[in-house]
Amino acid sequence: MHFVPTMGGLHVGHATLMAHARDLVKGSCSVLASVYVNPLQFGPGEDFARYPRDFEADCCVAAEAGADAIWCPDDGQIYPKGVEQVFRVTVPSSLQTHLCGAGRPGHFNGVATVVSRLLALVRPAVLVLGEKDWQQLTILRHLVRDLGLPVRVSGCPTVREPDGLACSSRNRYLSAAERDQASLLPRLLREAQQAVAAGQPADAARLQAALIEAGLAVEYVDIVDPSSLQPAAAEQHCRLLALAVRCGTTRLIDHAVLMTRSPIVAIDGPAGAGKSTVTRAFAERMGLLYLDTGAMYRAVTWWVLEQGVDPTDAAAVEPCLEGLELELDPLADGVQAVRVNGHGVTEAIRDPRVTANVSAVAAHACVRQLLTAQQQRMGQRGGLVAEGRDIGTAVFPDAELKVFLTATPAERARRRAADLASRGFEVPDLTTLEAQIVERDQLDSSREVAPLVQAEDATELITDGMTIEAVIDALDDLFRCRVPAEAWPGSAV
Repeated sequence: MHFVPTMGGLHVGHATLMAHARDLVKGSCSVLASVYVNPLQFGPGEDFARYPRDFEADCCVAAEAGADAIWCPDDGQIYPKGVEQVFRVTVPSSLQTHLCGAGRPGHFNGVATVVSRLLALVRPAVLVLGEKDWQQLTILRHLVRDLGLPVRVSGCPTVREPDGLACSSRNRYLSAAERDQASLLPRLLREAQQAVAAGQPADAARLQAALIEAGLAVEYVDIVDPSSLQPAAAEQHCRLLALAVRCGTTRLIDHAVLMTRSPIVAIDGPAGAGKSTVTRAFAERMGLLYLDTGAMYRAVTWWVLEQGVDPTDAAAVEPCLEGLELELDPLADGVQAVRVNGHGVTEAIRDPRVTANVSAVAAHACVRQLLTAQQQRMGQRGGLVAEGRDIGTAVFPDAELKVFLTATPAERARRRAADLASRGFEVPDLTTLEAQIVERDQLDSSREVAPLVQAEDATELITDGMTIEAVIDALDDLFRCRVPAEAWPGSAV
């Protein structure tokens, strides 16, 4: 089941969430929408009593959007012992120190509590939420991940009305004059976004001054890291510019994603962890270019062996690099063609002889220097995903997402045996393969030049027992925590 929780007052934004949930449905899975105005997330003096409630209209919106059912629980179903007796979820302070959390103490604790309860009752496979409430979406992603809840969180880009105002149930509170005043929000955010894209610095103070001059009561204008919700560094390539104002008595929130280049994903890990397979598929799903750095090192190794040079002798290898030209084609049917000096080597670089020598060649400083410089030139504009041994530490240390993809030596030996067999090569016994993998891990992690280490800010993903599709989904989820779909659409999930 795919689940869209709401507080009612449904509009085109909610309908888009339900249609998105419908698009994700596979097989006999259904879409459920809920309507429940949660008292725990309203503070003193807020609009709990007058929050829009029109269940019949909500049912019509849900049906037209493709929901299979709509559920409108009462307080007794959600909080059987009353709101004062319920166990409450406390959101870490780091996630609610800024943005809406600063001015609405307890609000996100109430959100986390009710969503935890709803998930326990519904037990969906996918929870669908809007990116418009980015802080809420981020907190719930952390909640699901940190508690190990068996549900995926899918975010849907902010939906806007014809004048650009972000869809909200509270928009109906606005008078005609206030509506005209509020339309300034998306225009100013768009101008700030365009200025940053043109190379100008983000200026939250200037935006705040413009809002005040327009007669809006500013609650905050902040620039934060999309994942941590902490103040973003000026050099960060993907940041969230978020604001909250009061237009008359109506509180409105909105945001824009500030990007100075397209996103980069760095996937590192030991040999045989399945990086190439999942990275290729992930790149296609997300609309990112695939940079197979491992293939580049294999290509150099193939070239060195073809020249009859000892791959362990750095002094002998270095002259082979002069004038060496490597080319990687865009993916075609999941395969990236590789050429060395115009000669196709896509299959040749997978030969076991190349595999046995690539670590030795990759350890030479001259080789690392040549290929790292070439890879960094490829990544200047971003919009790519690269996999290898030192992508997140040496090649792209400023990547938006860094993942250390790994598996146990036994699992990697099993995968290596299957790969060799599929290519028609002789397959050693699993014990021998596992010993070779352990030895290579030791060599890769202890070499002097660019050793295999996990970047401090990388997320470890252990893939034992996971299907390829599950690993790709996990990478997708990690990416979406850092890069909103409205900034880089990519996949539907």
